Amino acid sequence: MQIEAMVRAVQAKLGVGVDGRAGPETWSAIYKRIVDRGSPADLALTETADRANARSERVIATLHARVQPYARALYFKAREHGLTINIISGLRSYAEQDALYAQGRNRPGDVVTNARGGYSNHNFGIAFDVGLFEHNQYLGESPMYKAVGALGEELGLEWGGNWRSIVDQPHFQLRPDWAIGLRERDMLAELRQRTANGVDAFA
Repeated sequence: MQIEAMVRAVQAKLGVGVDGRAGPETWSAIYKRIVDRGSPADLALTETADRANARSERVIATLHARVQPYARALYFKAREHGLTINIISGLRSYAEQDALYAQGRNRPGDVVTNARGGYSNHNFGIAFDVGLFEHNQYLGESPMYKAVGALGEELGLEWGGNWRSIVDQPHFQLRPDWAIGLRERDMLAELRQRTANGVDAFA
Protein backbone atom coordinates (compact mmCIF):
# COMPACT_ATOMS: atom_id res chain seq x y z
CA MET A 1 0.00 0.00 0.00
CA GLN A 2 1.28 3.49 -0.87
CA ILE A 3 2.09 5.87 2.00
CA GLU A 4 -0.58 8.38 0.93
CA ALA A 5 -3.23 5.64 0.86
CA MET A 6 -2.11 4.50 4.31
CA VAL A 7 -2.38 8.03 5.69
CA ARG A 8 -5.85 8.39 4.15
CA ALA A 9 -6.94 5.13 5.78
CA VAL A 10 -5.61 6.28 9.17
CA GLN A 11 -7.32 9.66 8.80
CA ALA A 12 -10.63 8.03 7.91
CA LYS A 13 -10.36 5.74 10.94
CA LEU A 14 -9.56 8.68 13.23
CA GLY A 15 -12.41 10.79 11.87
CA VAL A 16 -10.24 13.73 10.77
CA GLY A 17 -9.98 15.41 7.37
CA VAL A 18 -8.90 12.89 4.74
CA ASP A 19 -6.25 14.33 2.41
CA GLY A 20 -3.39 11.81 2.56
CA ARG A 21 -1.06 14.26 4.31
CA ALA A 22 -0.17 13.87 7.98
CA GLY A 23 -0.46 17.41 9.34
CA PRO A 24 -1.05 18.71 12.88
CA GLU A 25 -4.72 17.62 12.96
CA THR A 26 -3.80 14.03 12.08
CA TRP A 27 -0.92 13.86 14.55
CA SER A 28 -3.12 15.39 17.26
CA ALA A 29 -5.69 12.64 16.73
CA ILE A 30 -3.00 9.95 16.73
CA TYR A 31 -1.51 11.34 19.95
CA LYS A 32 -4.94 11.44 21.54
CA ARG A 33 -5.77 7.88 20.47
CA ILE A 34 -2.43 6.23 21.33
CA VAL A 35 -0.49 8.29 23.88
CA ASP A 36 -2.83 10.30 26.06
CA ARG A 37 -6.45 9.18 25.91
CA GLY A 38 -7.41 11.55 28.72
CA SER A 39 -6.09 14.70 27.12
CA PRO A 40 -8.19 17.29 25.28
CA ALA A 41 -8.82 16.28 21.66
CA ASP A 42 -7.01 19.33 20.30
CA LEU A 43 -3.98 19.17 22.61
CA ALA A 44 -1.45 19.16 19.78
CA LEU A 45 -3.27 22.04 18.11
CA THR A 46 -3.40 24.26 21.17
CA GLU A 47 -0.29 23.52 23.20
CA THR A 48 3.37 23.15 22.33
CA ALA A 49 6.56 23.58 24.31
CA ASP A 50 8.36 24.97 21.26
CA ARG A 51 8.05 28.66 20.49
CA ALA A 52 9.21 30.65 17.49
CA ASN A 53 11.36 33.73 17.95
CA ALA A 54 9.89 36.76 19.73
CA ARG A 55 9.11 38.62 16.50
CA SER A 56 7.12 35.72 15.09
CA GLU A 57 5.41 34.92 18.39
CA ARG A 58 4.00 38.46 18.61
CA VAL A 59 2.24 37.86 15.29
CA ILE A 60 1.28 34.27 16.06
CA ALA A 61 -0.45 35.49 19.24
CA THR A 62 -2.93 37.43 17.06
CA LEU A 63 -4.05 34.29 15.20
CA HIS A 64 -6.96 32.02 16.05
CA ALA A 65 -5.90 29.37 18.58
CA ARG A 66 -6.46 26.62 16.00
CA VAL A 67 -4.09 28.32 13.55
CA GLN A 68 -1.24 29.16 15.93
CA PRO A 69 0.27 25.63 16.01
CA TYR A 70 0.28 25.53 12.20
CA ALA A 71 2.24 28.79 12.03
CA ARG A 72 4.76 27.44 14.54
CA ALA A 73 4.97 24.12 12.73
CA LEU A 74 5.77 25.89 9.45
CA TYR A 75 8.35 28.09 11.21
CA PHE A 76 10.26 25.05 12.50
CA LYS A 77 9.68 22.87 9.43
CA ALA A 78 11.23 25.56 7.24
CA ARG A 79 14.27 25.74 9.49
CA GLU A 80 14.65 21.96 9.33
CA HIS A 81 15.01 22.42 5.58
CA GLY A 82 17.55 25.25 5.87
CA LEU A 83 15.03 28.03 5.24
CA THR A 84 14.79 30.94 7.68
CA ILE A 85 11.30 32.42 7.90
CA ASN A 86 9.51 34.70 10.31
CA ILE A 87 5.76 35.06 10.70
CA ILE A 88 5.34 38.72 9.78
CA SER A 89 1.59 39.34 9.43
CA GLY A 90 -1.44 37.86 11.15
CA LEU A 91 -4.80 39.22 12.24
CA ARG A 92 -5.89 42.52 10.68
CA SER A 93 -8.86 44.68 11.58
CA TYR A 94 -11.28 45.67 8.83
CA ALA A 95 -9.83 49.21 8.99
CA GLU A 96 -6.28 47.91 8.58
CA GLN A 97 -7.40 45.83 5.62
CA ASP A 98 -9.10 48.85 4.01
CA ALA A 99 -5.88 50.86 4.40
CA LEU A 100 -3.92 48.07 2.75
CA TYR A 101 -6.51 47.88 -0.06
CA ALA A 102 -6.09 51.62 -0.68
CA GLN A 103 -2.37 51.14 -1.35
CA GLY A 104 -1.72 51.52 -5.07
CA ARG A 105 -5.22 52.87 -5.59
CA ASN A 106 -5.71 56.17 -3.75
CA ARG A 107 -2.58 55.86 -1.61
CA PRO A 108 1.08 55.59 -2.69
CA GLY A 109 2.60 52.17 -3.27
CA ASP A 110 1.96 49.02 -5.26
CA VAL A 111 -1.32 47.12 -5.21
CA VAL A 112 -0.83 44.28 -2.75
CA THR A 113 -4.37 43.01 -2.19
CA ASN A 114 -7.75 42.81 -3.90
CA ALA A 115 -9.51 42.40 -0.56
CA ARG A 116 -11.34 45.16 1.30
CA GLY A 117 -12.04 44.95 5.02
CA GLY A 118 -14.04 41.80 5.79
CA TYR A 119 -13.00 40.14 2.54
CA SER A 120 -9.62 38.79 3.65
CA ASN A 121 -8.96 35.70 5.74
CA HIS A 122 -6.53 37.86 7.75
CA ASN A 123 -9.57 39.64 9.17
CA PHE A 124 -10.63 36.45 10.96
CA GLY A 125 -7.29 35.25 12.33
CA ILE A 126 -7.12 32.20 10.09
CA ALA A 127 -4.36 33.50 7.78
CA PHE A 128 -0.76 34.60 8.17
CA ASP A 129 2.12 35.78 6.02
CA VAL A 130 5.74 34.71 6.26
CA GLY A 131 8.93 36.48 5.28
CA LEU A 132 12.08 34.74 4.09
CA PHE A 133 15.38 35.91 5.51
CA GLU A 134 18.96 35.32 4.47
CA HIS A 135 21.78 36.62 6.70
CA ASN A 136 19.13 38.67 8.56
CA GLN A 137 18.14 40.31 5.26
CA TYR A 138 14.45 40.18 4.30
CA LEU A 139 13.80 38.67 0.87
CA GLY A 140 10.69 40.17 -0.66
CA GLU A 141 11.01 37.88 -3.66
CA SER A 142 12.78 34.56 -3.84
CA PRO A 143 12.23 31.18 -5.51
CA MET A 144 12.58 29.73 -2.00
CA TYR A 145 9.01 30.88 -1.24
CA LYS A 146 7.87 27.97 -3.42
CA ALA A 147 9.74 25.58 -1.13
CA VAL A 148 8.08 27.11 1.92
CA GLY A 149 4.73 26.87 0.13
CA ALA A 150 5.23 23.14 -0.41
CA LEU A 151 6.07 22.69 3.28
CA GLY A 152 2.94 24.58 4.30
CA GLU A 153 0.77 22.45 2.06
CA GLU A 154 2.27 19.33 3.64
CA LEU A 155 1.00 20.63 6.97
CA GLY A 156 -2.51 21.05 5.56
CA LEU A 157 -2.38 24.81 4.97
CA GLU A 158 -3.66 26.54 1.85
CA TRP A 159 -0.93 28.52 0.07
CA GLY A 160 -1.43 31.87 -1.67
CA GLY A 161 1.16 30.90 -4.26
CA ASN A 162 -1.56 28.80 -5.92
CA TRP A 163 -3.95 31.73 -6.34
CA ARG A 164 -4.85 33.03 -9.77
CA SER A 165 -5.99 36.62 -9.15
CA ILE A 166 -3.03 37.88 -7.09
CA VAL A 167 -0.33 35.29 -6.48
CA ASP A 168 0.66 35.75 -2.83
CA GLN A 169 3.54 33.40 -2.07
CA PRO A 170 4.09 34.55 1.54
CA HIS A 171 0.42 33.83 2.42
CA PHE A 172 -0.94 30.77 4.24
CA GLN A 173 -4.38 30.04 5.67
CA LEU A 174 -6.22 27.25 7.46
CA ARG A 175 -9.65 26.48 6.04
CA PRO A 176 -12.25 25.41 8.64
CA ASP A 177 -13.78 21.97 8.10
CA TRP A 178 -17.22 23.47 7.42
CA ALA A 179 -15.71 25.49 4.53
CA ILE A 180 -14.13 22.58 2.67
CA GLY A 181 -15.54 22.65 -0.84
CA LEU A 182 -16.91 26.19 -0.52
CA ARG A 183 -15.85 28.94 -2.87
CA GLU A 184 -13.59 31.52 -1.23
CA ARG A 185 -16.21 34.26 -1.41
CA ASP A 186 -18.83 32.01 0.20
CA MET A 187 -16.46 31.09 3.01
CA LEU A 188 -15.66 34.77 3.61
CA ALA A 189 -19.37 35.65 3.67
CA GLU A 190 -19.93 33.01 6.34
CA LEU A 191 -16.91 34.23 8.32
CA ARG A 192 -18.28 37.80 8.26
CA GLN A 193 -21.63 36.52 9.51
CA ARG A 194 -20.01 34.43 12.24
CA THR A 195 -17.93 37.41 13.37
CA ALA A 196 -21.02 39.62 13.50
CA ASN A 197 -22.85 36.98 15.56
CA GLY A 198 -19.91 36.20 17.83
CA VAL A 199 -19.60 32.63 16.51
CA ASP A 200 -16.15 30.99 16.43
CA ALA A 201 -14.62 30.61 12.96
CA PHE A 202 -13.99 26.89 13.53
CA ALA A 203 -17.18 26.02 15.41
